[in-house]
Amino acid sequence: MSAGLETKTTAEPKARTTPGTTPAVRAPRRVRRGGREALLCLVLAGLAVLTALLVIGSGDYPMGPGQILNVLFGGGQGLENTIVFQWRAPRAVAALVFGAALGVAGAVFQSLTRNPLGSPDVIGFSTGAYTGALLALTLVGGSFVATSIGALAGGLLTALAVYLLAWRRGSHGFRLILVGIGISAMLAALNQWLVLRAEIEVAMAAAVWGAGTLNGVSWSTIVPATLVILPVLALTLAGGNRLHMLEMGDDTATALGVRVERTRLGMIVLAVLLTAATTAIAGPIAFVALVAPQLAKRLNRGAGMRLVPAACMGALLLVLSDLVAQRLFAPVQLPVGVVTVSIGGIYLIWLLAREGRRTAR
Repeated sequence: MSAGLETKTTAEPKARTTPGTTPAVRAPRRVRRGGREALLCLVLAGLAVLTALLVIGSGDYPMGPGQILNVLFGGGQGLENTIVFQWRAPRAVAALVFGAALGVAGAVFQSLTRNPLGSPDVIGFSTGAYTGALLALTLVGGSFVATSIGALAGGLLTALAVYLLAWRRGSHGFRLILVGIGISAMLAALNQWLVLRAEIEVAMAAAVWGAGTLNGVSWSTIVPATLVILPVLALTLAGGNRLHMLEMGDDTATALGVRVERTRLGMIVLAVLLTAATTAIAGPIAFVALVAPQLAKRLNRGAGMRLVPAACMGALLLVLSDLVAQRLFAPVQLPVGVVTVSIGGIYLIWLLAREGRRTAR
């Protein structure tokens, strides 16, 4: 080697900093969004639990939150234990569980249809579950098992009919909504005919139950429904990531490895099961599945439909509606469906006015 051989070294560039300043650290957008979503869920869940305590404290024997907590933690007397655990707690638990189930079901359908009107109420799955329950009431005798099986079968058969009729080389959201509205109208007419043809006692019970009510629920009816709802709810939440991929479009979801139609059909079945299990116990509680996901989405300020915030919002919305139903015309207790229909009507008016202003621009 020659002594004059030159070697060149390159030094790594130094980071440019401005005197007196420190590099800014920005949290990733996904982390910030996840933190906001977690905080929103905590707030909604906390409000739902507080409202449930108010529901338990309502009635001819009023009880304060401190008194209720004392009873729940084992410090109550005989009468107080009976009032809380046997009479009022089942209703509050039913409102929380059923509201969460309806909120998730609505979020699934609105995500699949990519339309704020996509919900079990509009598409007709709630009406189909009501039809199945009515057939069980009028033909079999109306036992809890028969009504539950009828509601589940009615909801699933309606979902299958809507899915098949909307199929045109795939099941697109707009067709699902249009076909569902048509099926829902026909089933509503059938339901009216069944009520008119039934015995007077059955017709009266079906009419009250058909409004959507939590009056008279007990542990014997809530526990079996909860044993169905909670596993289905867990499976639905587990499929949330694939649901978000479907929101990007079928081509993108396929490129990401999602089996589009199989995933879509599976999520529809799970959402129908949630709706039918709720309808079997409380009747078709309208508009919770329509309103809750949209309210959660606007509070979360996210781009996609998130299932956990929708569940928390659904639980809060239903338990709050039940509180209003109990206290608005006390001592008369309204069916909770009357309150949810009123809330849903206000939401629909706002939605139509908002879309009208957007179209006019």
